[in-house]
Amino acid sequence: MSAKESVTHKIGRHHDIDEYRELNWEGSFEDYLNLIREEPTITRNAYQRIFDMVTSYGTEEYIDNKKKVVRYNFFKDEANNGADAVYGLDIPLMRLVNVFKAAANEYGTEKRIILLHGPVGSSKSTIARLLKKGLEDYTKTDAGKLYTFSWQMPENLLHLTGGQEILPDPMNEEPLKLIPSEWRKEAIEDLGLGDSSYDVRIRGDLNPASRFIFRELMRHYNGDWARAMEHVRVRRMIFSEKDRIGIGTFQPKDEKNQDSTELTGDINYRKIAIYGSDSDPRAFNFDGEFCVANRGLIEFVEILKLDVAFLYDLLGATQERKIKPKKFAQTDIDEVIIGHTNEPEYRKLLGNEYMEALRDRTVKIDIPYITKYAEEIRIYKKDFNNEKVKGKHIAPHTIEVAAMWAVLTRLEDPKKHDLTLLQKLKLYDGKSLTGYTQDNVKELRKETVREGLTGVSPRYIQDKLSNALVSDKTESSINPFLVLNELEGGLKNHGLISSEDERSRYRELLAVVKQEYEDIVKNEVQRAISADEEAISKVCANYIDSIKAYTQKEKVRNKYTGQYEEPDERMMRSIEEKIDIPDSRKDDFRREIMNYIGALAIDGKTFTYQTNERLRKALELKLFEDQKDSIKLASVVSNVVDRETQEKIDIVKQRLIRDYGYNDESATDVLNFVASIFARGDSKQQ
Repeated sequence: MSAKESVTHKIGRHHDIDEYRELNWEGSFEDYLNLIREEPTITRNAYQRIFDMVTSYGTEEYIDNKKKVVRYNFFKDEANNGADAVYGLDIPLMRLVNVFKAAANEYGTEKRIILLHGPVGSSKSTIARLLKKGLEDYTKTDAGKLYTFSWQMPENLLHLTGGQEILPDPMNEEPLKLIPSEWRKEAIEDLGLGDSSYDVRIRGDLNPASRFIFRELMRHYNGDWARAMEHVRVRRMIFSEKDRIGIGTFQPKDEKNQDSTELTGDINYRKIAIYGSDSDPRAFNFDGEFCVANRGLIEFVEILKLDVAFLYDLLGATQERKIKPKKFAQTDIDEVIIGHTNEPEYRKLLGNEYMEALRDRTVKIDIPYITKYAEEIRIYKKDFNNEKVKGKHIAPHTIEVAAMWAVLTRLEDPKKHDLTLLQKLKLYDGKSLTGYTQDNVKELRKETVREGLTGVSPRYIQDKLSNALVSDKTESSINPFLVLNELEGGLKNHGLISSEDERSRYRELLAVVKQEYEDIVKNEVQRAISADEEAISKVCANYIDSIKAYTQKEKVRNKYTGQYEEPDERMMRSIEEKIDIPDSRKDDFRREIMNYIGALAIDGKTFTYQTNERLRKALELKLFEDQKDSIKLASVVSNVVDRETQEKIDIVKQRLIRDYGYNDESATDVLNFVASIFARGDSKQQ
């Protein structure tokens, strides 16, 4: 064996021959009937198959503002490592799957176009692409098996097919369609499927090409159907968009070049000379997108850009589930018809009275932009993270501030005047806010009109993140301010911003995000400075001793003098004021802490300052105030730092790198930024 052959054989071992044989199974019509007896699900129609495909990946249930939401795992795209994962759209996707479910049960939606409607970049194409890929993969599994057939012509009838011995059905029909419709009910009972838990339903007749061959074979055998069926070879079918099997995609072109035969097929003029007529099914190519997608799914990209001539085909394909190829009778199809369109095109549809029939045959599923901050972050972190991006460190909060701004642009101003847009964003994200319950959040969502249908597209954010990454303004990292500047700079030439008022609003929201980022990093630097656990524990112990004595009306023993003294009110208030506990509420807060410690003790748990979030924050801020002057953070911006102070600053930098994910450059940047705030005297009392 040559070296070349040995390498070929080595590569060939990666190929699973048994799997190949299973996926390319072929047998007689009798063999197929035996398969159906064992697995009636083989005969499912297109909607039943797509519904089973989606649900086969499992579901998760959760409660969102007192509403039960079902998350379909299929849309996580875990088979492709989340490459096309859809985030934050569980409710629209629930509606979509419910349409599939109703259509699978033939409740009426199987006679409709599913129209995904939403702003640009809201995942409409991604959802359609996922469904197409999912069907391709599903038909390769045992659960998703389906079959079609070919005709194996007898030698004395080869003249009917121009000498072609094997003639595949051009529309990949269900083999059971070979049973004439008037016998089907009895035939299903003969197969023992009448009492099957799975409802076997065969709708429609053969396409003109197979109908012609069927008729000629029946004539040849003097009406002996069983003999005619001996010329049927059933084979397994695997959907493939690339091979144009079971998956069709139609994209409108220039209006002058649109031709409806792209949907239904066209005459093969070379074969007219052989068969003598352009109305002979043998002289017709059943290769339009509707024919290709039979038994699977057809996607209409920008469906409302279709020329009116196409709409007649579309209307028949939905309501009657039939198409009208040129020169032939109406032909049955079985496929999921899904289209997508953006807002301007849909508004045009609403205003066009000639499109009323199309509107009536459409099930619209709104696919809005994400309005949950955490879900928006996931979109960008999928592509922009420190594992994928080489050569540039993405500083903490860089992705978060971009996502925050994107979501803010999509939210409608709350009608309650005491609620800011940023607070609304946090409520939507599941954060708690004093005075607001889940019912309030539900009301906030209900009072909106077009929330999520306007705003900035994720694509704009991705483009600006890319710009920041290739910028030479920083050496080893990108930071939030670099990205925010990119976002603001791009507003001048943003093609989808329709008015100066809108542009001004977006700039104002950038200022809101900058302020929020400022508060976040000040808190981080404060925590890094006060990250001395031993020191915090000491302050905590003194505070707990004092409030225990205060609530029980006792005195505190001074560890140094041994004398009993009144609780240190000044020390207690200096801590409580850090989290805005007013003097009138101090007694309530102190009792709350003591009750909390008591409850932990009953459960056998030990209290530490880290177990109570509010107290932890107060203690950290207290320690920060005590240590700030010794570190002299404001002197960082002056570049005149003594050795002792520099050592303390270096310790803080290392804590930022270790605990918060900064690198050396971004840690220096954030320290300089926070130092400049203190140098200006702008620091807020917290």
